[in-house]
Amino acid sequence: MLARAFIALLLLLPCTAAPAAAAGDARVAAIQVALLHRGLYAGPIDGIAGPGTRQAVVALQTRAGLARDGIAGPRTLAALGGHAKLGGRVLVVGVRGLDVAGLQFSLAWHGFPSGAFDGDFGLHTDAAVRRFQTWSGLGGDGRVGPATLAKLAKPAAACPLRLERPLEGPIGSPFGPRGDRFHEGVDIVAPEGVGVAAAGPGRVSWAAWRGGGWGELVVIAHADGVRTMYAHLSRIEVRLGQRVGAGFEIGRVGATGEASGPHLHFEVRVRGAAVDPLTALR
Repeated sequence: MLARAFIALLLLLPCTAAPAAAAGDARVAAIQVALLHRGLYAGPIDGIAGPGTRQAVVALQTRAGLARDGIAGPRTLAALGGHAKLGGRVLVVGVRGLDVAGLQFSLAWHGFPSGAFDGDFGLHTDAAVRRFQTWSGLGGDGRVGPATLAKLAKPAAACPLRLERPLEGPIGSPFGPRGDRFHEGVDIVAPEGVGVAAAGPGRVSWAAWRGGGWGELVVIAHADGVRTMYAHLSRIEVRLGQRVGAGFEIGRVGATGEASGPHLHFEVRVRGAAVDPLTALR
């Protein structure tokens, strides 16, 4: 009853501007995924119960012949394929459902995205679960039960270091949900050829082209398990193993790899978990 009331309250709340780093609710995200797959929702999978989500719920209720109140109660959830709350069953490879979509959303906000939010516990989700379990000190068996859910209920990782901005410019795409996926860094828009600086002192652990959309990439290993990543560069100006200080120029802004225009894709990872770079920058 409490879970139903909570979801009902979320779906009735007015839409407010949320900070880029504010995680939405995993149950609302799961509902958005199911609505998206039914062609009723076109917004981002952000877990924020704004007017777009409520309108999509009403459209589903109309289609299913239910009361058109915009509230995702038991009958509406049944029409969507089940309960959105995590913990009702152990999740393993091969299962599908709202709870899997909620799991994918929670994993992403903890720094371990699994690709598209689709409610399908496939190989990508399994890999993300195992990485998160290992990162959290669990066995990494890929089974999502009480121990894994307890870790997901804790706050996401935070960067233990204060970092400098690698360059000045507006944020074109923030950390967080983007469409039906999760953006693991921030895109800083700047003209091609502008210098990119190391965000802190460390050692260059990658300085070359990297597939998967990265293009020309520099990775710097810092203290306390922190790594910063600088992608889509037009030119790399450091070498593997080189020691650099904060502010040292490591390359130039470009659009290599999968980039729609010149910008720097900047990531911060803590022992492998992606964290919002804006929370670490001075």
